[in-house]
Amino acid sequence: MALDGLVIHSIVNELSSKLLGGKIDKIQQPEDDELVLHIRNNKENYKLILSASASNPRVYLADNYKKENPKKAPMFCMLFRKYIQGGNITKISQVGFERIIKISIDSLDELKEKTTKDIIIEIMGRHSNIILTHSSDDKIIDSAKRIPTSISRVRQILPGQTYCLPPKQDKLDPTSNISNDAFINTLNDFEGPIFKAIYSKFLGISPIVAKEICFRSGILENTNIKDLNTTEFNLIYKEFDKLFQDIKNNTYSPCIVINEKLDRVVDFSCINLTLFNELSFINNDSISNIVENYYRTKDIKDRIHQRSSDLKKSISIKLDRLYHKQKKQEEELLEAENADTYKLKGELLTAYIYMIKKGMENIEVANFYSPNYENMTIGLNKNLTPSENSQKYFKKYNKLKTAKKEITHQMSLNKEEIDYLENIILSIENCENMEELQDIREELIKLGYAKQQGKAKSKKETSLTTKPLEFMSSEGFKIFVGKNNKQNDHLTLRIADYDDIWMHTKNIPGSHVIIKCAGHEVSEQTIFEGAMLAAFFSKSKMSSKVPVDYTKKKHVKKPSGSKPGMVIYETNSTIYVTPEEELVAKLKIK
Repeated sequence: MALDGLVIHSIVNELSSKLLGGKIDKIQQPEDDELVLHIRNNKENYKLILSASASNPRVYLADNYKKENPKKAPMFCMLFRKYIQGGNITKISQVGFERIIKISIDSLDELKEKTTKDIIIEIMGRHSNIILTHSSDDKIIDSAKRIPTSISRVRQILPGQTYCLPPKQDKLDPTSNISNDAFINTLNDFEGPIFKAIYSKFLGISPIVAKEICFRSGILENTNIKDLNTTEFNLIYKEFDKLFQDIKNNTYSPCIVINEKLDRVVDFSCINLTLFNELSFINNDSISNIVENYYRTKDIKDRIHQRSSDLKKSISIKLDRLYHKQKKQEEELLEAENADTYKLKGELLTAYIYMIKKGMENIEVANFYSPNYENMTIGLNKNLTPSENSQKYFKKYNKLKTAKKEITHQMSLNKEEIDYLENIILSIENCENMEELQDIREELIKLGYAKQQGKAKSKKETSLTTKPLEFMSSEGFKIFVGKNNKQNDHLTLRIADYDDIWMHTKNIPGSHVIIKCAGHEVSEQTIFEGAMLAAFFSKSKMSSKVPVDYTKKKHVKKPSGSKPGMVIYETNSTIYVTPEEELVAKLKIK
């Protein structure tokens, strides 16, 4: 979920308690839309993250922030250093109950005179922004994302222009003193479910908080407004008012909700989400800690998606060409399969050559090769002699006969390339960090599928820089899953012992899976669990009855000169499984 008004309120409260009066020592910009302010206050060092990411905008104090900075600081970063580095934070506030945070900083200008600048962080999905303004007249100095007239006629964000707030929403501020009657009258103006009415009519409330209010009041969230009686409205108002009294008093319960069965984060908030009581909770006094933990993985995946989009697009274009080539080859092979027809026509024309006159366009003759001796019509080139027409069919026959072998060979090469590139697409989707994406990029550069950006660094071939996934079967056998070709080759050729079990989806792009047997016999249950992992980490993740081949590692070979991740195997068995995310999460080593 996006940060709502309640979470912003709790973040502002935390930042105010820790950063007011603090000095900005250092400013960095690791991403185009992300700033890091290093702040010293009360003998403590803080790292304030301001992100205007379109997918994951956020503001929080970081404990485990490890992004690398560019060698040369971007212009936006240099501008912040010029205007606010060395300055002191004087005020941190939430604008209304909107998802907007304003941080005021006193600093010295070029003439050594004290001036105040405002950092305004707008957390609004893809419209999120970080804006630096002069506090005295609200003139914009610059912003992370400039918004000219061509993008928005309503509101421009450009240097030199006066900053104005986004257009006001027709909603009530829930932190203002709203009476029971005003609350009911406001909701009665809405048509639809009660939880939608709550977040549609009041500022800063997300759908999940609206559902929480309904849950606490004992009213079903999808109950239509028209079906509610006065007593039910009063119950909802009571919980609504109680919640926002806590918010105004800065009483929070920051938490993350986790579905342990799927090993997946469900949601987070600054209030206790009792509607998820059947799930697990991670509680923390710091909302920043909660925000950091929630967005850490999401942000990495988002950045990987951004940085891999050009690579995926390039591979997809190549795949489209290969698919087209494959279709043409199939058509040519089909024609080559009919080579004997051209031989038959040539022989019939030779036998009936006395009947053919130059200038004829076709001739009908009896096919004495057929048991039924039926007639056959043979097309002729009227500009050729009877003998030349006959030879034309024999030449076509010989050409197709030779072409059949070559087409079959070319189809095999084309299919191998398609399999490889489809596997690369899957590997990119499986990436969990930038190092894994870099491994894939380097592999593609080496094979000529991608271009080197900048100077190539001399790099020795060493052991893995990234780790395969590790699982434990219900019977205690370790199972390894490769996430890219480099990991797949490493697992199959270096980690797997002679009698370990090797698994892969049958004729489907996917990961190499190794079951470490340690000299023991592996039961059908462990084979099933390994196959489940192979199917889950394949292109057929969402399919049912996925075929998975398995064999001893000793039967798996890597042909000389083959592409990374490509192997051949024999004496295999096949098991059919339907991937289950819950079982995969259960087997994963935490």
